[in-house]
Amino acid sequence: MSVRTEPTTGLQFVELSHPWEHNQPVLPGFDELILYRSVNHAKHGVMSQKFKTTFHTSTHVNAPIHLIQGGKGVGELDLDRFWGTGIVLSIPKSKWQLISVEDLEPSAKYLKEDDIVLINTGWHQRYADSQEYFGHSPGLSEEAAQWLVDKKVKMVGVDTPQVDHPLATSLGEHRNGPTMKRLAPQYQQETGRKASEDYPDWIPAHKLLLKHGIPTIENVGGDLNTVTGKRCTFHAMPWRWNEGDACVVRLMAISDPSGKYRIETGDN
Repeated sequence: MSVRTEPTTGLQFVELSHPWEHNQPVLPGFDELILYRSVNHAKHGVMSQKFKTTFHTSTHVNAPIHLIQGGKGVGELDLDRFWGTGIVLSIPKSKWQLISVEDLEPSAKYLKEDDIVLINTGWHQRYADSQEYFGHSPGLSEEAAQWLVDKKVKMVGVDTPQVDHPLATSLGEHRNGPTMKRLAPQYQQETGRKASEDYPDWIPAHKLLLKHGIPTIENVGGDLNTVTGKRCTFHAMPWRWNEGDACVVRLMAISDPSGKYRIETGDN
């Protein structure tokens, strides 16, 4: 458990990001994250690195421009979108399950306008370069996304590789898919239903959130279980990249047990 306490203030910091590194798990269909040293200590006495990647890797925030033509980029959004109080909801889910309005309703009494909402399905514990993590994950239903919009939250994070059910993405039979060719046949074999009929629309929950200016964070991870069920202050600042569709972030939960600094105590 990586909870760190700042000795002077007593503020507690909890890591909620996956590492960003060589051999990073990458969504099928995306290019690999390539890191290489342009100079190194042995030859040059200094190290400097270059990288080539899509910014939709590891723990990252998506801006409206990602899916909404004319939407704002990460650097154009107000900074307070990426900093503020909120809650981590425990909504355990298994293979291909949807997060529904009924799952969210019990949290209504704890939720406040302009909250940052993180959803812990337990899927972050499966984070890996695997068909299971990317292809079998749970997802947010369109109705659940509308519920969050109606509650006027300011950012939503999920511990899954995509906001929507994987069969409502290009992993299934949508857009440039299927990028996981065995996924839809496997779904039909196991459920007796066609994925194209159960999930006819392409990423409806994600589009709905971004349409309303609500940034999303995918691949929330780290010590998420430590702060689940608690109110915290969250920090997830992206680069000042005005046209950026997404950006890797260092997502942190911050709590103030003493109550001296006017941020959440971290209590349940």
